[in-house]
Amino acid sequence: MKIVIAGGSGFVGQKLSEYLLDKGHEIVILTRTIHKTSGNVTYVKWLSEDSAPENEIRSADAFINLAGVSINNGRWDENHQKQIYESRMKATDELIRIISQLEKKPSVLINASAIGVYPASLNAVYTEKSSEVADDFLGRTVHDWEKKAMHVEASGIRAVFMRFGVVLGRKGGALPLMTLPYKLFAGGTVGSGKQWVSWVHVQDVVRTILFAIENQQLRGPVNVTAPVPVKMKEFGKTIGSVLHRPHWLPVPSFAMRVVLGKKSGLVLEGQHVVSEVLQREGFVFSYPALDSALEDLLIN
Repeated sequence: MKIVIAGGSGFVGQKLSEYLLDKGHEIVILTRTIHKTSGNVTYVKWLSEDSAPENEIRSADAFINLAGVSINNGRWDENHQKQIYESRMKATDELIRIISQLEKKPSVLINASAIGVYPASLNAVYTEKSSEVADDFLGRTVHDWEKKAMHVEASGIRAVFMRFGVVLGRKGGALPLMTLPYKLFAGGTVGSGKQWVSWVHVQDVVRTILFAIENQQLRGPVNVTAPVPVKMKEFGKTIGSVLHRPHWLPVPSFAMRVVLGKKSGLVLEGQHVVSEVLQREGFVFSYPALDSALEDLLIN
């Protein structure tokens, strides 16, 4: 297949590109900077006044939208929140415009999303059928992002919203920061420890994306979380066990708010999210349990 990726240079995008190339697919990466074409990877400039990516792409089997300013950087001040929101809206608008101009249109748009669309809760269990939307910055951003991407269906193109949980990887995502205190022998429970962590190994993330492309019955929201979410206290204890480090020094909520600002909600609050769609369609996670995922990422 010929697959176009927006946001191919990011944490998930790099892993996804490697995975798709290994499976023999042709990749087109939309980028703001010039790169030389190499093997089955073509780089096409976009989001600039002098770019017309549709003229270079011409046709595609699938589009994947991972583009947008990272939510993991910065303190989520007003300016940073504006960048996070507007970068996603602008990129999605441009993707829809590009698709409308193609000679051969893709059959599917895979749009990144997040479980942050669901309200934080200690007791609720969310599935793809859950209609609740969090009344905060991340909830509104995800809701609006999905709503904009849905416009592609007016052209008869299937839209899938991959609601990623906490993505765990060696060099990106949340895990390096979460493990650092343990490596310094200062790890412990963050906040109350009762908040849910609906996590997923990055390798399973990229596998679910190709799964969604290949399975034409999938459309709409798809929760991308491992089968067994855990509470934050258990998450920390598992890191300590895998690294053979103590889990002893609590990190109070107020300290996280001082360090992270508004972004502290990512670690102090959480959602218990279940991926009913992937389970129903027979997707098998390579890393269904936290201990095996952490052993792969931190030890192997």
